Amino acid sequence: MNNTTSHADTFVFDNLPPKEEWPELSFDLPQLNYPENLNVAYELLDKAVEEGFGDKVAILSSSQNFTYKQVQKKANQVAKVLVEDFGLKSGNRVLLRGPNNPMMAICWFGILKAGFVAVTTMSMLRAHELKAIVEKGQISFAITDIRLEKELTLCQKNTERLETIITFGKGGILEGKMDKKDGMFENANTQATDPALLAFTSGTTGDPKACIHFHNDIMSMAHTFSTETLKSTKDEVFAGTPPIAFTFGLGAVIVFPFHARATTVLDETPNPRAILKAIETFNITTLFTAPTAYRTMLEGIDDHDISSLKKCISAGEALSKATSDFWFKETGLRLIDGIGATELIHIFISASGGDIRPGSTGKPVPGYIATILDEEGKTLPPGKIGKLAVKGPTGCKYLDDARQKTYVKGGWNLTGDAYQMDEGGYFWFEARADDMIISSGYNIAGPEVEEALLIHPSVADCAVIGAPHEERGSIVKAYIVLGPEIEETDELKAELQNFTKAAIAPYKYPRLISFVSELPKTQTGKTQRFKLRELENQKN
Repeated sequence: MNNTTSHADTFVFDNLPPKEEWPELSFDLPQLNYPENLNVAYELLDKAVEEGFGDKVAILSSSQNFTYKQVQKKANQVAKVLVEDFGLKSGNRVLLRGPNNPMMAICWFGILKAGFVAVTTMSMLRAHELKAIVEKGQISFAITDIRLEKELTLCQKNTERLETIITFGKGGILEGKMDKKDGMFENANTQATDPALLAFTSGTTGDPKACIHFHNDIMSMAHTFSTETLKSTKDEVFAGTPPIAFTFGLGAVIVFPFHARATTVLDETPNPRAILKAIETFNITTLFTAPTAYRTMLEGIDDHDISSLKKCISAGEALSKATSDFWFKETGLRLIDGIGATELIHIFISASGGDIRPGSTGKPVPGYIATILDEEGKTLPPGKIGKLAVKGPTGCKYLDDARQKTYVKGGWNLTGDAYQMDEGGYFWFEARADDMIISSGYNIAGPEVEEALLIHPSVADCAVIGAPHEERGSIVKAYIVLGPEIEETDELKAELQNFTKAAIAPYKYPRLISFVSELPKTQTGKTQRFKLRELENQKN
């Protein structure tokens, strides 16, 4: 890595962790050897126009479609507005807030073109959460969909850091300023190792963690998972439910389709049921969402023509064999599972096509290596459960955060997942480290119990946690969402308990069951089990 930056504002660069605390980075694929100067917006957008894709539709939506050339022009206009009208300098952080729609993508490209650092945030965040991000990233400038202006304005009143907010959308001011610009812009001559993103981790409680990603990190996720595992092509139509505020969504609906010179759907359709209609409307071929969403989609799948689908990618939480099999039975498509992390920007273990083993996450994506470590950091043999450890071209670089030393040890990224690897090199998820339940001395993986329960026809969704117990330490408790018109009865609880005993070791069965209408989820569909644990702890 260069020990310099091209940025005028060096705040992010100056707050990288010390080099000795970085994970080991490897670039064993030839396409990962990037030149010293690299601007990801040029690589994904401008270069596509140069290659002759200017008149191809890049973005589909129900309101308006955009060609590559149109996206380029508007992104140039955004960059000019920020530089000429507001005087922003390279390295300044720009908070970006809105749903997945064309203007969000256009603004993202404009921010990167000018050499700023994009800080994209979830639509659902409230003022106090936004304040924590603004303070952590020392952000003075924000662009927001006008429909989401309220919370950002409340945030601004409670911090002196955030000086300027501009809005886009109906009634916003950005488009009017863009119309006054000619659509020509000379990209910032950024270095490959200049910070491009501050990605705040999902599900974080307390002090938020901000992951720093460089221009070459964004390109690396395209050149590894998208190119090597998905084998993305220009003929695909991408879509997904995760917001681009998460790097899972950023890759799925912006980076991967633009890198492949394909088409993406940005139509504000995060609802799993709405995505079925979108598949039919836009002839989506490549879909990204969470396991829970795939299960929900199955309920309405017969009402829609989804024959255009060719690739379905699942991430965000563990994909059970039951869900994989249900989806395959109904669609003939085998879900492509994957595990990624905001710290490593995207998916680093997966499998596609004939390499898929239902129930297994897969093998390391080309460019990455992985292993299983014990508590002392020693490599465990196949079949033993331990800590998942990963190395590759991307890795954890927290912004000024002591937790860097916890996530990175011995050059490895420690994801916080309990896994085992089999003799064939396939990785099998056991639990998040904090989802392991210790009951009467037995280690019980909550996701294994969930997988057993999900096979039962009455169960639509579930989450399993350890509930405090005076004698056993913890006992297994299941929060269960029942299918339509299924009655909540004590008899059904007993039936589900016996069903679980027959499916897995009897000591793992849920001794407590609560029926609920829904489970707490992140915007990407990840179950927030920590909220259920907090609920149980409050009872004791």
